[in-house]
Amino acid sequence: MFTKRFLGPSVLTLAIVPALIALNGCQAPDSHAEELRRIAEHRPVHVDSVFSVEEEIRRFRADLPEHAPELSGGEAGIDALIGRFVSALGAGDTAVLRELALSRAEFADLYYPTSQYTRPPYELGPSLVWFRMESRGSRGLNRALQRFAGKPLEHQGYRCNPDPAIEGENRIWTGCVLDLGDGTDDPLPVALFGAVVERDGHFKFTSYANSL
Repeated sequence: MFTKRFLGPSVLTLAIVPALIALNGCQAPDSHAEELRRIAEHRPVHVDSVFSVEEEIRRFRADLPEHAPELSGGEAGIDALIGRFVSALGAGDTAVLRELALSRAEFADLYYPTSQYTRPPYELGPSLVWFRMESRGSRGLNRALQRFAGKPLEHQGYRCNPDPAIEGENRIWTGCVLDLGDGTDDPLPVALFGAVVERDGHFKFTSYANSL
């Protein structure tokens, strides 16, 4: 049993990818606005795409078999999402953990088109944004599994920034911190995922980028 506690609710050259990988490896998740600011600071001066946003999305999802009409595999509330995440993490259940995060189709159809990455001053093509989210998320999840898998995890609450970022039909909840314990020590406040996207009453993680 836990208590919820809120603190207060493009086409780019491949030359920049190694720099982004290095940057991703040393940064912890933060607010949505701060994430966008960091991307803007580390982007090349000339990033104008010869393609429209719609064309970039079409190219990005060219090899995806189906569209994503809605979020699936998540939960109907943030409480349930985080509770299921903690259970799956303790059990080392990577299949469930993958279900709780955005799929590539959901990113292409539901998340990216209305995100701030599609307009100045933060615009970046979907391929690079997805690559960045996936690379940071994979490293973060591996670290979390190494540290917590196989332990009887429980969380005694969480807190997120009080006001979500509104992007089209999406509400993006950021700054979430869990009070996580393994039954032997006092709960440890830890951020184990990047942000939570809410759409039409469904909730999923954007990625598992974390501060471990």
